[in-house]
Amino acid sequence: MDTEAVRSFVRAADLGQLRHAADELGVTQQAVSKRVAALERELGVRLFTRTARGVELTLDGQAFLPHARNVVAGVERAITAIRPGARALRIDVLGLRSAQAVVLHDYWRSRPGTELDVVTLRVNDPREAVAAVRTGELDASFRSVTDPAVLPREVRMIHAFDSPLELLVGPRHPLAGARTLTPERLRRHRIWVPGIAPHSEWAEFYDELATEFDLRIDAAGPNFGNEVLLDILADSADVATLVGSRDRYLWPAQHDLRRIPVVGPTLAYPLSLLLPRTDPHPGLPPVIDHFAGLPPLPGPVWRPSWAPARRPATS
Repeated sequence: MDTEAVRSFVRAADLGQLRHAADELGVTQQAVSKRVAALERELGVRLFTRTARGVELTLDGQAFLPHARNVVAGVERAITAIRPGARALRIDVLGLRSAQAVVLHDYWRSRPGTELDVVTLRVNDPREAVAAVRTGELDASFRSVTDPAVLPREVRMIHAFDSPLELLVGPRHPLAGARTLTPERLRRHRIWVPGIAPHSEWAEFYDELATEFDLRIDAAGPNFGNEVLLDILADSADVATLVGSRDRYLWPAQHDLRRIPVVGPTLAYPLSLLLPRTDPHPGLPPVIDHFAGLPPLPGPVWRPSWAPARRPATS
């Protein structure tokens, strides 16, 4: 089996577009398309369905993906074994506009020349990220396993940093004029977080948050993306959502959306890092120190029961 074809399949699956996979692999889109087509012929199944937005995995593609990851990881481990330290530090983030990506970008800007490969695994189950770290496909992943007892011995989870939440509302919302809000003032207001994936870490976070502060967290309806959500908020007098203070959101000026910090206590989403227990990538300790050096959140802070303890800087 052509390992470059398998690698092209994995990157196309992660990025959702053949063009993006080609850019990352340094080849043409046509080359990636030919590799995937050859792999499909060899396997005798369709791995992707082509859509207007790119490509989506078929059921066969979904079944093949974890095994393909293992193939790619095995090849990379073999290369690394004879060229230690030659590969850039590869870290998985939930999205390129997420707080994790923002803080990583700050780290990279403060250390010019750092070899950093930021990727996004399109998975909701943190166990798939654990598997990618375990096999060496990833050096680290911004995922939380809410039950550390299920972590394999080879992988550990540490606290990276806390992301304080803000209420995002349109100008007609009754809370739009507030400068800060307490969790108590959020009660009885509809907080819409569409598309919460069952059994994901954020599903458990919102369940515990709603129970602790008697909040109305509504996950109804499909998730059509941030742009649609922002359009709905701009026109609504009763819908709000929660976002991280460092998360990047862009909207037209006429939307006039408001980001309002939640305090007394501050509601913090704990961002954790999964990494190998032994022999981590040499570029990882400075990144962890950068996270540990971020200023702590002021005032009382609420974090879910499964959040790891905050780590001190190691240097």
